[in-house]
Amino acid sequence: MRLPLSPPPLTSLMEDFGALDPQAQFDLFANTRPLDHKGRYLHWDQLRHRTPPPGHTHRTWWLQLSIARRGAARRLPLLGKDNMPFWYSNVDPLLAALLRLDQEIAGHILIDDAVTSQSDRDRYLVNSLMEESIRSSQMEGANTTRVIAQDLLRTGRAPRDRGERMIANNFAAMQTVEQWAQAGHPFDQERILTLHRIVTGGTLSEEADAGRIQTPDEDRVAVVAADQTIVHTPPPAAELPDRIERVCAFANGELDDGFIHPVVRAILLHFMIGYDHPFVDGNGRTARALFYWSLIRSGYWLASYLSISNLLHAAPSRYSRAYEHVTADLNDVTYFLLHQLDVLLRATDQLTAYVGRQIDQARSVAQLLRGHDDLNERQTALIGEALRDPGQAFTFERQRRQHRVSYGAARLDLLELERRGLLERAKVGNKFVFRPAPDLPDRLSSPTR
Repeated sequence: MRLPLSPPPLTSLMEDFGALDPQAQFDLFANTRPLDHKGRYLHWDQLRHRTPPPGHTHRTWWLQLSIARRGAARRLPLLGKDNMPFWYSNVDPLLAALLRLDQEIAGHILIDDAVTSQSDRDRYLVNSLMEESIRSSQMEGANTTRVIAQDLLRTGRAPRDRGERMIANNFAAMQTVEQWAQAGHPFDQERILTLHRIVTGGTLSEEADAGRIQTPDEDRVAVVAADQTIVHTPPPAAELPDRIERVCAFANGELDDGFIHPVVRAILLHFMIGYDHPFVDGNGRTARALFYWSLIRSGYWLASYLSISNLLHAAPSRYSRAYEHVTADLNDVTYFLLHQLDVLLRATDQLTAYVGRQIDQARSVAQLLRGHDDLNERQTALIGEALRDPGQAFTFERQRRQHRVSYGAARLDLLELERRGLLERAKVGNKFVFRPAPDLPDRLSSPTR
């Protein structure tokens, strides 16, 4: 894997500037902007392959961009190696993305419009937590298919291998951070360690590594690419306790850092866990869970329904490259912010499309259920699933987990549908399994009580 090239040193670029005539120097300063003509925040490694604007070399073009970026820079209380601070530039694409996210994952009524009951809302939330848990685990090497993973989480059965254990752990972690966020718990090192213990339990070669940071007496675990190229060597382990304490203070807004947008703060928390890489394994899964915790805790409740790992899993090289561009350009974290904001916006678009499909399907099911208007919302949702996939199998435990209700309520849901002839029951092993009646659409059109 080829790592991105770092930009030329500023002192070298200033020598090029000094060689320009006075008018060219004036024009360079007068026309600085942080983006290229297409509105992109290019890294030097990208820019050097593109044609520079008229009158510029690649080096003077980069100097012009750099001057503008540092003019709009926001210095952060988060530190890289050698105590060099991270910073980002408040460029238009970043501000535009934050505005849209404020409208759509903080104050937007998308879900309220589409979901008419708490039962439906809980079902959407559980499905989204499952999707994030599956994709986040697959990014870290879980080879389990999505279908098998969904069955694992919906039925609550015991994991059969390491991949399934990773997925079950991630689901537990996502549920945990949702609870912590709703309770308003502050970030602290003990909760981060607890979260790591949940994420990695039963998946590490040494179980004692779960829930602990690396120590100075062991080799530091670097970030490596698929071809074993070292992408990032994290800071020394001796610094980790202080670094994690600083990250927690930043996440809680306890540092004197002025106003930082909550979405930016959440993304930077995600970035810093990946950068500091405090654990032997499970850093990425822990970082993404903390990102969700931070967003939900800041009032971005719709974040619970978004799956960023679904998109990161589809393009892992872009995720990695966003980290690499930061470290290759003097700790400019704008690259990572823009990447993650783009992911969040695309995840929001996916959610909008998903909810639209659910609305259409709910209307179709409602037409078939006209004679069954006394079914509760959970039963209606189950029949909708059965109509879409006649091969589905339902259990009391799946119904309980899917709708976040008691075992007794889930049991009554299925037994009533069986009594009406809409489901058929069989015993598999030591549990009852319910399947849609073969002629379910016909039975719906001839309701019985």
